[in-house]
Amino acid sequence: MSTLTKILIVLLTISSIFLCGIVVTYVANADNYRQMYDDQIDELNSTKADAQNDRTLFKKESEKYARLEDKLRSEIASLTRKFGDLKATLKIVEAEKDDALRRVNSWAAIVRDFYETTDEHTQLLKNTLAEKIRLEAEKEKNLKELNELTTSLEQKMAVIVMLDEKTKLLLEEKSELQDRLDKLLQPIGKRAVATTPVTPERAIARPIIPETRDIELKGLIKAVDLKNSMASISIGTAAGVKAGMKFHVTRGDDFICDIRIIDVDAEEAVGVLELIQKQKQPKAGDNISTNL
Repeated sequence: MSTLTKILIVLLTISSIFLCGIVVTYVANADNYRQMYDDQIDELNSTKADAQNDRTLFKKESEKYARLEDKLRSEIASLTRKFGDLKATLKIVEAEKDDALRRVNSWAAIVRDFYETTDEHTQLLKNTLAEKIRLEAEKEKNLKELNELTTSLEQKMAVIVMLDEKTKLLLEEKSELQDRLDKLLQPIGKRAVATTPVTPERAIARPIIPETRDIELKGLIKAVDLKNSMASISIGTAAGVKAGMKFHVTRGDDFICDIRIIDVDAEEAVGVLELIQKQKQPKAGDNISTNL
């Protein structure tokens, strides 16, 4: 056998062995690929099933989302309407607030003016009460002096009555003596001459009444306090007003009441209301005059 033939046989043997190995390897790998293919098919089917489930779930979620979107749109529309209503209500409330603030400011001004007027009236009342107390003290003093003068006058009147009685008795005695003297002197043709008193007779003292004239003062009522029966007038000492004067209050041709002055300043005076009528009560602006 030649060398070439041996070499060919060796090569053939090696090739057969190599081919057998390849076949074995292929067969072994063929089973693995089949298994892998089956696994891939199963995985693909599982993936398809999952995809179908996902599509079903997505569809459900999409429908749910659509329902939620419709619901949210409806709620947004409702909230938008409510927001518009609230804006309109807010405008109305702001307008009412502004109106309320204006009214509060107006009432605050009214209350402030009321307190100022009350303070003025309170001060006027205090001054009037002080003047009243002074006048009452003066009145008590005058009453005391009047009582003393009355007592003194009564005593003097009693003395005068007693003196009148004595004078009457003396005149009666004088007349009787005059008659007796005339009877005694008649036989001789004479008569007694009327005696002249050494002390001249005094006439009854009479007070001198000074000549008077009416002073007509006119003005207006400035303020009235009916609760305390007080009023202030627009004229004072500069016009000739004095404490104790009486002013007549008129409105047109109607008589309203009288004012007795108790306190006087330069440009105004305060007095007590008298003869107030229920139907017509005095008020600021009424005319006043010392003469009707």
